[in-house]
Amino acid sequence: MPGGRVCAACGCSEIEVDSARGDAVCTGCGSVLEDNIIVSEVQFVENSGGGSSAVGQFVSLDGAGKTPTLGGGFHANLGKESRAQTLQNGKRQIHHLGNQLQLNQHCLDTAFNFFKMAVSKHLTRGRKMTHVIAACLYLVCRTEGTPRILSRLCNLRVITRSPR
Repeated sequence: MPGGRVCAACGCSEIEVDSARGDAVCTGCGSVLEDNIIVSEVQFVENSGGGSSAVGQFVSLDGAGKTPTLGGGFHANLGKESRAQTLQNGKRQIHHLGNQLQLNQHCLDTAFNFFKMAVSKHLTRGRKMTHVIAACLYLVCRTEGTPRILSRLCNLRVITRSPR
């Protein structure tokens, strides 16, 4: 990132900025350095059928994910974006398992940051979400020095797994 920016948490200078997600994350420790980076310009592109569509992501004031409209019948995303759903489900499951392990909020936030990095690097494709979440929680327990053992995490994951 320009300006020689370093992470305040670990001192790493490798900062990943994703303008689509609107955040800046340290690749060393997973700390979110900037969140909700918003660009105020609107761009339109022409599709193959001659129509046009807006480029970017709509941000609602209440964050509820409502579908906005632009003029006469032009509708943006008719549902939540797949990545947004994945992140929301991941955060919910991290909090569910993390609370069972009695982890503090800092550990839960760090685990979610690791999960966001895994999603952004496409490391979740072809893998069960519960396995990725368990790995993120275990990684946080190891890096934060929280005394949790892997077998306890695996037992929790098995208990909370949905039926097939």
